Amino acid sequence: MKRVIGAFLIAAIGGASALGLRTVFIKDPSRTEYVQNSPQVKYVNLPGPVSGEGVTDFTAAAEMAVQGVVHVKTVMEAQNNQFYFNDPWKDFFGGGGYPQQQPQLQQASGSGVIISPEGFIVTNNHVIEHAQKIEVTLNDKRTYEAKLVGRDPAYDIAVLKIDETHLPYVNYGNSDDMRLGQWVLAVGNPFNLTSTVTAGIISAKARNINIIDNDPEAGVNAVESFIQTDAAVNPGNSGGALVNTRGELIGINTAIASQTGSYAGYAFAVPSNIVKKVVADLREFGTVQRAYLGVTIRDIDSKLVKEKNLTSNEGVYVNTVNEEGSAALAGVKDGDIITHVGTVAVNSVPELQEQISRYRPGDKLALSIKRDGKESTLSLILKNKDNNTKVVEKENIEVIKALGATFETVEGEEKAKLGIENGLKVTKLEPGKLKNAGIKEGFIITSIDHKKINTKEELKSVLDNKKGGILLEGIYTNGVRAYYAFGL
Repeated sequence: MKRVIGAFLIAAIGGASALGLRTVFIKDPSRTEYVQNSPQVKYVNLPGPVSGEGVTDFTAAAEMAVQGVVHVKTVMEAQNNQFYFNDPWKDFFGGGGYPQQQPQLQQASGSGVIISPEGFIVTNNHVIEHAQKIEVTLNDKRTYEAKLVGRDPAYDIAVLKIDETHLPYVNYGNSDDMRLGQWVLAVGNPFNLTSTVTAGIISAKARNINIIDNDPEAGVNAVESFIQTDAAVNPGNSGGALVNTRGELIGINTAIASQTGSYAGYAFAVPSNIVKKVVADLREFGTVQRAYLGVTIRDIDSKLVKEKNLTSNEGVYVNTVNEEGSAALAGVKDGDIITHVGTVAVNSVPELQEQISRYRPGDKLALSIKRDGKESTLSLILKNKDNNTKVVEKENIEVIKALGATFETVEGEEKAKLGIENGLKVTKLEPGKLKNAGIKEGFIITSIDHKKINTKEELKSVLDNKKGGILLEGIYTNGVRAYYAFGL
């Protein structure tokens, strides 16, 4: 009897041991060691809705957001790098001239967010830039051709419109309320995988990653104050929603930090409070009404603290003040430290830019500064880039943007060398009318429709309200004269 009981106990212990090893250890056939399973862990202090199991529940937020996120597909003309001299009369009368390569079309896609039941959609500018056709597919697979309401490269935001009503949409949340460590969801169409939801936390705020081209000559003064998150975002997520656990829009997914082009742990979104203002401007004016303080600024680091004998590294340092700018008229001086915009503390250049970007020219603003260790609050009226408080008209900006070029005035020595009396040089080309016409960098525009051109202001004046074809004459720096004709 004892032998039977003993054998039974040995068998039981052996079975339990085998079962225990099965659940605690995993044998990796490619390695010689055993890898122990991680111990059970619990989440601590999670925000947002919590399920009965004690884990944050994203289902409500995901279901709300996914209905308001769309798939944006674009068709655009592939850029042609080959060079052609155009026959100046071909576009006017047809035929003749040198044969040109037929433009090739290419497709791209991204995401967008419905922000009103009337069919207004926000996305990234880089998703729809240069698009000849924009198609939007809803989560329920209905497809529409979208119209471009307006766009702004400085914020990388664009607004589209489809002809439909009673659409599901995503409500704006307050991006200022988001804190580091809070959960967020990224909703979009990565790799053409529609209606994809990923989760992560807020990793940082007011992040400047220098991804938006800053080109003041073309009217692009980049504003970067991104929300950084570790929610997985990949190509195709651009323009999609970053939402909180209530399903509210707190950002537009825009960029990733990666050496490969795919997700590597960091993603960046334009804060919803910036998006909301930019969208309102584009819908009302067709262009963003951007306000300026009229100062050059820099972050305060330990080197500056020592160099300027500052008492702390809080605030934003004012390098120079424009004489007729908003800040100068309010009493701001070189060397002042801006500490607050209204009641909001600012401790970096992106934070200050983000706060100012929410205002329009003509708005009154309280600015707190520190000078010689003493704090004071100044009242100022913000101005636009032309140093006044007037509304900036869309046409004055769009005509230069459409050309896709940066210009500089030709100096006397170069004019004498080329035997010309006037001219405006093309110093940088991007996709646009001039590049499509075959113009190369270094080309000097001497006249448009037989009107002499010397400055960018004269160029804009000739092109304003111009309809149909134009004849552009000029010369390259090697002395070769060329003529181009194209339509605006």
